[in-house]
Amino acid sequence: MKEENELARWLAGEMSEEELQQFRQTPEFATYEKIAAYSATLKAPEFDHKKMYRDVISRPKKVTKVIPMTTWIFRVAAILVIALGLFFGARNFTTSDQLALNGKTTAFTLPDNSEVVLNSGSEIEYKKWNWSNNRQLELNGEAFFKVAKGKTFDVNTALGKVTVVGTQFTVKNRNDRFEVECFEGKVCVSSKDGKLFRMLEKGQIVVFENGKSITATATNGDKPLWMQDGIRIISLPLNDIISEIERDYAIKIDNKLLLSSQKFTGVLPKNDLETAIKILGESYGFTYAFDKKDKIVLTQK
Repeated sequence: MKEENELARWLAGEMSEEELQQFRQTPEFATYEKIAAYSATLKAPEFDHKKMYRDVISRPKKVTKVIPMTTWIFRVAAILVIALGLFFGARNFTTSDQLALNGKTTAFTLPDNSEVVLNSGSEIEYKKWNWSNNRQLELNGEAFFKVAKGKTFDVNTALGKVTVVGTQFTVKNRNDRFEVECFEGKVCVSSKDGKLFRMLEKGQIVVFENGKSITATATNGDKPLWMQDGIRIISLPLNDIISEIERDYAIKIDNKLLLSSQKFTGVLPKNDLETAIKILGESYGFTYAFDKKDKIVLTQK
C-alpha cells in the first residue's frame, strides 16, 4: 500500500525533492519510469459526436422481454421437482443390498414392513420399485424372516426357492446345503433341480444337500438358535463346521488336521469360542492353540 501511494504522488508531481531522491533509489523506479514514458506517447482517438448520434438513431430497436417474477419462480420449482423425481426414481429402481459381516448380524425392514435378520457372512438383494407387485429377494447365506400379515414374497437362493404368506421362517444357503425351518404359518419349499417340493408348517424343517434330504429335528422355539447365542450344526463335516465358526466369531482357524469325513450334529455356543473349540476337539480328537487374538491353530493329538 505504501508503494502504491508513493507511485501516485510521483505521477502527480507531489513529491518533495528529498522524497523524490529516495523514490528514485528504489528497485522498482526504473520500471515505473519506463511505464510513465510509454504512457505519455499514447493518444486517445478523437470522439466523433455526430457519427455516434447517427449510429444510435439508425440502430434497430430491441424489444426487451420482461419475465414476471412469479413465472420465474414456477420454472425453478418445476426444475427442482423434476430433479427430485429423477433422484428418488433412480434410487427406487436400483437394487438394495443388505450385508452382515462375519461376527455380526444385520436387521432391517422391507417395504411392506416385513422384518429380516441376516446371520453372519450373509447378504440379501432386492428392489424397492414395484415391491407390492413383485416381492422377490436374492439370499446368499442365512436369514430369519418375519413376514407381515397378509403379505407374500419369494426368497430365491442358488439352491432353491421359498414362497411364503404371513409367516416366520429361516432359510440357509451355504455351499451345497439348503435348509428351511418354519416357526409360524406355512412355507412352500422347492429346489432348483426339481427334486424337492414340500409344504412346511410350524415346527417343521427340511435340509437338502447334493440332491438328497437329510433327517433333522426342528428347533423347539419361535426363533433360530443363532439368534439365541447358539450355532446349530446338522450333519456337517469338520471343515464346514470350521467355516461356520469363522463366520460367527470373525476369526481364522488354521486346520493342520487330515480331512475327516466324520459328521457332527449338535449345538455349539455362539458367545464362547473356547468352549465351542473344546467340544469339537473332543469329538474329532485334536488340540488347539490361540496363535493370535483372531487366529486358532488345530493339530492332531
